[in-house]
Amino acid sequence: MTLIKSISGIRGTIGGAVGDGLTPLDIVKFTSAYGSWAVKKSGIKKIVVGRDARLSGEMVNNLVIGTLQGLGIDVIDLGLSTTPTVEVAVTGEQAAGGIILTASHNPKQWNALKLLNAAGEFISDADGKEVLAIAEDSDFQYAEVNNLGKVTHSNAWLQKHIDLILALPLVDVAAIKAANFKIVIDCVNSTGGIFVPALLKVLGVETIHELYCEPDGNFPHNPEPLPENLVALSKEVLNKRADLGIAVDPDVDRLCFVCEDGNMFGEEYTLVAVADYVLKNNVGNTVSNLSSTRALRDVTEKAGGEYHAAAVGEVNVVNQMKAVNAVIGGEGNGGVIYPELHYGRDALVGIALFLTHLAKYGKSVSSLRASYPGYFISKNKITLTPEMDIDALLSKVEEKYIKQPHSTIDGLKIEFDKEWVHLRKSNTEPIIRIYSEGNSETVANGLANKIIADIKEILQLKG
Repeated sequence: MTLIKSISGIRGTIGGAVGDGLTPLDIVKFTSAYGSWAVKKSGIKKIVVGRDARLSGEMVNNLVIGTLQGLGIDVIDLGLSTTPTVEVAVTGEQAAGGIILTASHNPKQWNALKLLNAAGEFISDADGKEVLAIAEDSDFQYAEVNNLGKVTHSNAWLQKHIDLILALPLVDVAAIKAANFKIVIDCVNSTGGIFVPALLKVLGVETIHELYCEPDGNFPHNPEPLPENLVALSKEVLNKRADLGIAVDPDVDRLCFVCEDGNMFGEEYTLVAVADYVLKNNVGNTVSNLSSTRALRDVTEKAGGEYHAAAVGEVNVVNQMKAVNAVIGGEGNGGVIYPELHYGRDALVGIALFLTHLAKYGKSVSSLRASYPGYFISKNKITLTPEMDIDALLSKVEEKYIKQPHSTIDGLKIEFDKEWVHLRKSNTEPIIRIYSEGNSETVANGLANKIIADIKEILQLKG
């Protein structure tokens, strides 16, 4: 059993002993802490709650809503929803915040409480620490019987979210409709199965082949939208002679595409393609995290904008986007953040912008992919002893490459012309994650192996 308490929320496996898994007592404790914090921070006694379709969702939802009522907080319960829908609903309902019940791409035994502030954005590091401190001290005051919170069940936000997307100037429904796309979708039997078909229909897509769109929480494969988990989608695209395939994760904040030939578009290139379209119409700055592909920088600079890197984590990307007034940003895991709508990863707006781009491009998805710089990211890790000083080790590596462009805002990233390597220590185990990118798999792996050899040499010298 696992329970992970972090600044962005609380996640864990269902069952087990208190404090060792995401048990009912843990859910009540952390909901109490968050609800107390949200009311104190905003002065508003209203919170939006929504969930993905995983098997434990109803149980967790009942506990969360009951606890918030017990605090005297009114609840807008969206029921089966998506992370981005809850985010836009928080501001739309003028609530103190929101709780999304989802463990994102984690398997079915996991669930989590993702916590939002009054702006519908993930809470900050400082706010997260405050919530954890309130939970640790059990510093909650529950309401008396006449002051209990009321619950309003709302299914209006599916349409409201879609309407907000349709109102965006860069979403061209007429162009999408005219393209007459045939699309296969894999929604991993979660809430994408409700929201993605609804969006595609209003965008004018008439031929939609649904794969795993029953929102019953029985994930048919590992729910992370990686190539090895999308074999059925790839085959179905070929079988149906579709123009493309679309895959989302259980809470619909990650997005990736399959080309008409069954090959992966590449989740790193979801943001690249959407940014390319946005920049063609609105030149400006872009942001992604340090571990995302360099292709976004290439596309941004070609369009006349400036690219900026942020530390890994959605909160960090959003903060950097605000700082540089970025027109588009996100993460290389298929996370598109379009600030004209809201500051959060949103697969639905990503779909609308990508299909508009593809319709106007007028060629196949594989042709669009081929129009972008070709990079390959290699992901490796090196395990160290628990007592090892990883920060000191990274400093030694930095020293060796001091003359190369590098960044230390999140571990160590070193650039070698158009290649790079990013070293980050894990927060939960004694390992260094090593991401490297080059113009081929061989180059990326070679760069990773070179850095791993450097680390081993430093360790030997130290020994």
